[in-house]
Amino acid sequence: MIRSIVLASVAALAVAGCDSGAETPAQESAATSQENGGANSAPPPPPQLPGQLVRAFAGTELPELQFGDSEGNTLNLGELDTPVLVNLWATWCVPCVVEMPALDQLAAEMDGELKVLTISQDNRGADVVVPFFAQRDFQYLEQWLDPHNDLAVAFSDGGLLPVTVLFDGDGKELLRVAGGYEWDSEEAIAQVREALDSEASQSAS
Repeated sequence: MIRSIVLASVAALAVAGCDSGAETPAQESAATSQENGGANSAPPPPPQLPGQLVRAFAGTELPELQFGDSEGNTLNLGELDTPVLVNLWATWCVPCVVEMPALDQLAAEMDGELKVLTISQDNRGADVVVPFFAQRDFQYLEQWLDPHNDLAVAFSDGGLLPVTVLFDGDGKELLRVAGGYEWDSEEAIAQVREALDSEASQSAS
């Protein structure tokens, strides 16, 4: 009975997302294996992305935090004045990695309407994020770093990743998703546009 409960708990955590704590040797090994093309073994099929879209935190303000990238550029969230989708992810988090191409596609689809920010929660920062991006052909995603996990403290429920939050141009939260999500699907794009259009209509009235 106890063994069944433990197995169920582990399965629930695997579905929900990844722990945002420091990378363990096993996590680092898995990330290295992915970066090296998974030598000596066939790549496993991508996991399901059962993230749930919720609006329970609507109205939460975008925190005035500042981040950097590997080239010395800085990003101040408090200075943003356009709608933004903030994604908290890590290289060792499988659902995070799986949904990254979809986020890139969403950014392409909504270019000019929405800025998509992927902000890494990797404790090793650029040391792991730069090689990750170097091996992938992302056209719209940028390499912002949050090695101290400031955003995870603010938005990640229970330390699980990925977490993605949509804010309007005034820095107010509209919706969020905890867990991986098919951001390039017609449904997801429609929901994002609907949330932005609804907020714009309310602001104009």
